[in-house]
Amino acid sequence: MKLIGKLMSVVLVITLLFSFSIPQVEAVQPFEINARSAILIDAATGTVLYEKNIHEALPPASVTKVMTMLLVMEAIEDNKLTLEDKAVVSEHASKMGGTQLYLEPGEIKTIEELMKGIAIRSANDACVVVGEHLAGSEEMFVQRMNERAKELGMNDTNFVNTNGLPAPGHVTSANDIALMSKELLKHKDIHKWLTTWMDEVVVGKSQSVQQLVNTNRLIRFYEGANGVKTGYTSEAKHCLSASATRGSSTFIAVIMGAPTSPIRFSEAAKLLDHGFANYNSVDVIKKDAVVGTIPVHKGNVLEMNAVAKEDLKLLVKKGEDGKIDKEVVLPQFIQAPLIKGEKVGEVIVTVDGKEESRVDLVAAEDIEKASFVDIISRMFRKIVGN
Repeated sequence: MKLIGKLMSVVLVITLLFSFSIPQVEAVQPFEINARSAILIDAATGTVLYEKNIHEALPPASVTKVMTMLLVMEAIEDNKLTLEDKAVVSEHASKMGGTQLYLEPGEIKTIEELMKGIAIRSANDACVVVGEHLAGSEEMFVQRMNERAKELGMNDTNFVNTNGLPAPGHVTSANDIALMSKELLKHKDIHKWLTTWMDEVVVGKSQSVQQLVNTNRLIRFYEGANGVKTGYTSEAKHCLSASATRGSSTFIAVIMGAPTSPIRFSEAAKLLDHGFANYNSVDVIKKDAVVGTIPVHKGNVLEMNAVAKEDLKLLVKKGEDGKIDKEVVLPQFIQAPLIKGEKVGEVIVTVDGKEESRVDLVAAEDIEKASFVDIISRMFRKIVGN
């Protein structure tokens, strides 16, 4: 009987532990989305606000081009490429088929013209041209696409080409499309093409004018829409990565495998509406903002500014903005020397008393050790001041 009593006690303790420490709460989606898979995320924090089969690997069609555009924008930021650089159209690129600019072999185009064609018309040939120009061959560029995908945590993805034309094994997921779309939107210069409804480009040896019309109709009809990319093949069905910004909030909705084009747009709008209706993205701290000052011991200055290392945004439910608190943690003093960007403290952010995030505070400038002249000058000023 004693043994049975002990066993019952153990069972009771385990039951209580699981009951209070690991609550089993099943997420309930607020509505159904008419697509094979879908996701809604906050672009600032990456918080997932809606999900449906988000890790199912599916053909993405031309939404693939988000990664192609991302690599181009990163190359420009790294000074490996400029929009004025000229690329030669290869025989291979000119034979892509599908949606294209109808580029001809030997034709020379600027990177800006090619990016217009990719972002607005979804030109397959332009994707291959920029890939070959950046990496030497389409194969090497695709390798870079997959490497970058891994760096971004896109574990459901395998790219086979630059443009999303049907190919065995060319797959990604709603989750991964959201990740690369979030990264692309960080590049401000891409927005001028993603938000352009109509434009034109001159192509071919005959210099014919090609009219470009954005394949993303939300740009014209959804308030705040600012991207990102459509896609369609008979296998992939209708796909879309859609983003919109209102105030300080930006949300990204991804639809994969919708039965029709109008449905992909209406379902993406439904997801974006859900985000804007229920959540706010709050600017808590701006990058390089001065948060405090710290006395410097034995430095060439007496105090230094501590600045935020990066932007910090928080996603909160509507009405909870006032519950955000910040605690600044800085040392009483700091010893010279210091290098600009060196961590000197942090800000702890809480919502309703619960820690949500932290951001490092760093030195705003280089601080050198005080020289003999600095020390004598301070002593003299102190004496004169007294």
